[in-house]
Amino acid sequence: MRHQAEPPAEAEPVRFAFDGLAVAARRGQSIAGALWDHGTVAWRTTRVGGRPRGAFCGMGVCFDCLVVVNGAPGQRACLVRVSEGDTVTSQEGHGRDELGG
Repeated sequence: MRHQAEPPAEAEPVRFAFDGLAVAARRGQSIAGALWDHGTVAWRTTRVGGRPRGAFCGMGVCFDCLVVVNGAPGQRACLVRVSEGDTVTSQEGHGRDELGG
């Protein structure tokens, strides 16, 4: 006979700032996932043309989802787990001139 496990109690949300706005996320959630839940689908612009970018591949291969986390540019929002008190800001380009767009 199988017993069904009880669902875990809801953990307190993790709070962080994105472009100056307060955002709540689930503990262990990626920054990209938290931004999607918040209704934000683009958080980087290309250096040339200012085209919006967000998560594309969702597994850290494409670099479209780059953000600045606590002052460190070039962080992949799909891979970085949000932490309490993080400051996340949009990023322009790749943060490296030699990469272009």
